[in-house]
Amino acid sequence: MNKSFTQLEKIGLDAVQNQKQYLDYLESYNQEKVLTSFRRHRVNYQDFQLTSGYGMGDTGRDKLEEIYTEIFCGEEALIRQQIVSGTHSITLALFAMLMNDDEMVIYGEPYDTLFKVLGRTKNDTGSLLELGIRYKIHPFGDEDLKKTVSPKTKVFYIQRSKGYSLRKALTIAEMEQLIKKVRGINPEIIVFVDNCYGEFCEEKEPLQAGADLVAGSLIKNPGGTVAPSGGYLVGRGDLIERASFRLTAPGIGKEVGPSLISNSFLYQGIFNAPHVVAEALKGSIYIGAIMEALNFEVIPKTNDRRGDIVNAICFNDPEKIKSFCRGIQKYSPVDSHVIPEPWDMPGYEHQIIMASGGFVEGSSIELSADGPIRPPYICFVQGGASFQYVKLVIDHILKDELEII
Repeated sequence: MNKSFTQLEKIGLDAVQNQKQYLDYLESYNQEKVLTSFRRHRVNYQDFQLTSGYGMGDTGRDKLEEIYTEIFCGEEALIRQQIVSGTHSITLALFAMLMNDDEMVIYGEPYDTLFKVLGRTKNDTGSLLELGIRYKIHPFGDEDLKKTVSPKTKVFYIQRSKGYSLRKALTIAEMEQLIKKVRGINPEIIVFVDNCYGEFCEEKEPLQAGADLVAGSLIKNPGGTVAPSGGYLVGRGDLIERASFRLTAPGIGKEVGPSLISNSFLYQGIFNAPHVVAEALKGSIYIGAIMEALNFEVIPKTNDRRGDIVNAICFNDPEKIKSFCRGIQKYSPVDSHVIPEPWDMPGYEHQIIMASGGFVEGSSIELSADGPIRPPYICFVQGGASFQYVKLVIDHILKDELEII
């Protein structure tokens, strides 16, 4: 290593300082948006009460959906503790929007877990392909959309974050231009955005860029490190209704879904989210700048405008990605004694190594690092309950464990 710890620390801190004014503004802007919505909807202690059985008349749940609708600029929202992941939210949306003989175009290589949902052959049980729903993948960054999008295309699916690809996340400005081009080819197309890792990373959200529906997970950005489970959909009212019928049953939809845990966790999570996301962005900049200084390929670059909270670090070595993840785990507050090993994680084609020493299992907003054990061995680092937490973890790795990477 050509640089000392002190030099690397300064590189990271300077990079954060260079963007601090903007990030502080972003936090303030989004916090005001959330606070205003809470006050407008008169959130009170009764909204946090538990419900059971069908959960009919759960006013706290319903009010939370109204707040999400307002914050993300939609017509309706579906927020449920019973949605178990971002993939589950996305799957609800896709099965609601698409029927036999429909066609979907996906912009860029989708996240690994989606291939089980899409289906690679018609024999893939439970997949869209088994139901006769076709899909095409349009290469990320290719501006010739007419190669894949046609008047017959029903859904254009955008994954905002990078997934397990070595590419930048889409910014809202880039997404808006992309949607305009798609609608120029097919004005009737439904634009659906996987918003995971992107919430509150900018002033606007995808629905303000022209999307019809967005989906995400509550143990990522909008959960603010507090929500213990859940997922969301926000967008056009007719699409939310169809998704709610998929979640429960036609004719029942959003009327049911008990709050088996206090809604206070979900309310407090979305209230904390602007601050937590701003802290995570600072941590992401700090990590990225240091790893760049150590001559690793990192996306996004230090001074890039970020569309999500994720850093992709290309290690080009299976042992280095394992070692880095183990370093993240070693300095986590929970399960710091555990040594992560690659394993056959459900929904993935390759073995996955994952460091996630947070208070919510699998939470990607607290501080986690993961990646598939396949060339070029990219590690995806995201989250950070606070910038100081992220800094402490990385500093420990630099001072005590640098030889492992």
